[in-house]
Amino acid sequence: MSKLFIKILIIFLFTINQSLTEENIMILKLKDGDVKIELFSDTAPNHVKRIKELADTGKYDNVVFHRVIDGFMAQTGDVKFGNSNSDDFDLSRAGMGGSDLPDLKQEFSNLPHDRGTLSMARSSDPNSANSQFFICFKPAPFLDNQYTVFGKVIEGMEFVDKIKRGDENNNGAVTDPDKIISFKSL
Repeated sequence: MSKLFIKILIIFLFTINQSLTEENIMILKLKDGDVKIELFSDTAPNHVKRIKELADTGKYDNVVFHRVIDGFMAQTGDVKFGNSNSDDFDLSRAGMGGSDLPDLKQEFSNLPHDRGTLSMARSSDPNSANSQFFICFKPAPFLDNQYTVFGKVIEGMEFVDKIKRGDENNNGAVTDPDKIISFKSL
């Protein structure tokens, strides 16, 4: 009897853990392939909630990677000026907008900005993150404890590496930028 109970308990716990894990997995569709991302809801719960809310309502679909610096990061997420299918699209202003939702308070942690890390972009105010985020191409330890890390690429980093780079003389601004095809929960 007790062995049967233990087996049932193990199966139950595995199933619960699997569904909790899947709840924090998202797929970022890019022109070259799908990128699987794990979100860190325990570390940055408010940022993860915001990303999911915007992604699952389609706000990130068709948003351009407006700032891409080789050897550093690819920035996207300006749902106001960066959506190439929106009447408000303005590539010269991409990176200056956000969503209609209020800015978020920082949720800095000890998680490092390693290759594949997703972190929130913000102004000089630590509590100004809204919708924009970036993906690190290489480790960027100078950003640690300065920006909110909310996720990490777990599959498909080779597709992130193919995002069109910007002009290094113009802070990584990209002409004819690549865009997010879609960004959804698993």
